[in-house]
Amino acid sequence: MRVGLLTREYPPDVYGGAGVHVEFLARELSALVDLAVHSWGEGRADGVVRHRPWSALDGANDALRTFSVDLAMAAGLEDRELVHSHTWYANLAGHFAKLLHGVPHIMTAHSLEPLRPWKAEQLGGGYALSSWAERTAIESADAVIAVSGAMREDILGCYPALDKDRVHVVHNGIDTALYRPDPATDVLERIGLDLERPYVLFVGRITRQKGVDHLLRAVRGIDPAAQVVLCAGAPDTPEIDREFRELFQELGHARAGLHWIPQMLPRGEVIQLLTHAAVFVCPSVYEPLGIVNLEAMACGTPVVASRVGGIPEVVAHGESGLLVDVDDDFEKSLATALDTVLADPAAGRRMGTAGRARAVGEFGWDAIARRTARLYGDVLEQA
Repeated sequence: MRVGLLTREYPPDVYGGAGVHVEFLARELSALVDLAVHSWGEGRADGVVRHRPWSALDGANDALRTFSVDLAMAAGLEDRELVHSHTWYANLAGHFAKLLHGVPHIMTAHSLEPLRPWKAEQLGGGYALSSWAERTAIESADAVIAVSGAMREDILGCYPALDKDRVHVVHNGIDTALYRPDPATDVLERIGLDLERPYVLFVGRITRQKGVDHLLRAVRGIDPAAQVVLCAGAPDTPEIDREFRELFQELGHARAGLHWIPQMLPRGEVIQLLTHAAVFVCPSVYEPLGIVNLEAMACGTPVVASRVGGIPEVVAHGESGLLVDVDDDFEKSLATALDTVLADPAAGRRMGTAGRARAVGEFGWDAIARRTARLYGDVLEQA
């Protein structure tokens, strides 16, 4: 079975959950199918073909530049029997390949443009183009993979013309041999953390979706003994970056022990930070699954997260962490939940142990790749 996997992010250029998903899915799928990965970037090696936006569009709207990559990807898929795209950045490439080469197109929805209206702030008129690309691809795909049950409901709600029998749930996964507790503390010491004080950890992009602004306001009043560590970068727009910096500066005047790491850290360093955190926090206002919560759980760390999208399918409330409703009291409730975990380290350790067991038992990438390959076979049989 010759499969083309289409993505914007692929190592070493991974900045979000979709990129992590594709990286590990490709690793496992390569043992099950003849896999060719097409991603953004430069060069060609080891089954990976990289494409860059056309130079004629340098300085143009990002959506137009994305479409130029999609056209290049589609042109390079003539030897594939099936194509599988991830995110709107590659969905149109899958749709074009379906039409051009007469092959089935499967797409994985990691998020949905209609549920991310703040993207208009980033893309301008390109948001209308990204929304059109997603709708065109999703309504024409031979199968759609949702990364959670909640995501499946969102897909069918946003795209009612889609046949519900074509939408399949295959969860995100986690490599629990890689993401596991790391007892070393050299990274913490280099950052300047006080090893005698607990810390709250956030890892994610500076974007409306991730709710970083809510977190910065919520932690103003939490236990002053706790440090706050923000691994936060890749702001969507200069305006969002400026807003984050202003809130961070205000927070710095209100409490000590505040650390901001704006650059992408190597995975091993993130694992060490996750391991030693008293609590990991995910304040997203929209999250189809939230793979970063799985990463924290696999490292044995309790999670405080918003009760949105697929997060409740990952974080078991009261067992592996605490869930908070995104409502008018969101920031206050977030602070209360963080203080609850910080005040009872023994309970936090129990939740961390339960989270690790849940990640190992239910979210292994090998099983997810097998389910994905089975879907490929089913789609090809029906084609």
